[in-house]
Amino acid sequence: QVQLVESGGGLVQPGGSLRLSCAASGSIFSINAMGWYRQAPGKERELVAAITSGGSTNYADSVKGRFTISRDNAKNTVYLQMNSLKPEDTAVYYCNAEGVVAAPIGSVRVPFGSWGQGTQVTVSS
Repeated sequence: QVQLVESGGGLVQPGGSLRLSCAASGSIFSINAMGWYRQAPGKERELVAAITSGGSTNYADSVKGRFTISRDNAKNTVYLQMNSLKPEDTAVYYCNAEGVVAAPIGSVRVPFGSWGQGTQVTVSS
């Protein structure tokens, strides 16, 4: 019922920058947290950054000072600005959102947790 569509991945040289976007659509009543995860070949998926509806942020130690997460609540969109990229940042990046599904008045609203399809980020010279 809630879909996430990511964009902005690609190939970039070390030291370069990329900006990822993720737009949520569907039967959304509210979105609490939105975040970015990544998974490199042979490794587990890990949290990169997350942001609450109030703007509180959380970052993995490996990206602090280089990546910035932000969101536009009106557009149900989250962004990840990635600067000073390193080869070890190479991975598939996934968007995640957790919130509440819209429902008719009088009906019970249920929570949702959705993932995007992933976008490849490759940092290489």
